[in-house]
Amino acid sequence: MPTQQKIDRVQDIKDRLERSSIVMTASYGGIPVNQMVELRRAMRASGVEFTIVKNTLLALAADEAQKPQLKEIVNGPTAIAFGYNDPVEAAKAMADYIRTGGSSLAVLGAIMGDEAAMSPSEFTRLAALPPKSVLLAMLLGQMQSPLARLLTIMNGPLQSMGNVLQARARQLEEQAPAPAPEPEASAEPEAAPEAEDAPADEASAEEEEAEALVGEAPAEEEPEAEPVPEAEPEAELAAEAAEEAPGEEESG
Repeated sequence: MPTQQKIDRVQDIKDRLERSSIVMTASYGGIPVNQMVELRRAMRASGVEFTIVKNTLLALAADEAQKPQLKEIVNGPTAIAFGYNDPVEAAKAMADYIRTGGSSLAVLGAIMGDEAAMSPSEFTRLAALPPKSVLLAMLLGQMQSPLARLLTIMNGPLQSMGNVLQARARQLEEQAPAPAPEPEASAEPEAAPEAEDAPADEASAEEEEAEALVGEAPAEEEPEAEPVPEAEPEAELAAEAAEEAPGEEESG
């Protein structure tokens, strides 16, 4: 019957498996205690937890975490490393320590999420990849390259048309006639006509207009005088007789 200590150990490994982004296994046979302490300290500085667990307990934890492929990369005395951030950086830290630390560790493989277990050669290729930030930059550059070429192709006709229009504008400017020089203003301004001369000029203009109208109007013909009829002789005699009659009465 498993002890409570083993149950707790299985639960701890299960929890780490579920939280990790990459799990790496390595054989650690013949490693002295002080080297193992140094290895754990170096891995912790790179964000990797390095621990040793019995294969039976590791298999139970892998089944409970639904990662049975982990059992494929466990062979003999096995150490296990959990990476929680960028899996490439974790694999690179593990590979660099093994290569430069003079350790007798040998990587058995690795798993990432629910994917199949990686062989030691696949783990080496993973550790040789650039970091995640560099990979994203490279991917973004490859995505932008076709767009940049497309924009260049689309801007080609527009740029050519702009060059043609600029050349035509320069040609029209060269063919345009030069503007005529403006006349120079006289130094002394002309004297304004005096106000007193204006009425005289207006009066003379009115007289000239009146004379012109008189000369153009036709002369009216005077009516001929009607002839006065001559007095009849009898009437004249009667008038004389009337004038003489009162004189005779007075003398009588």
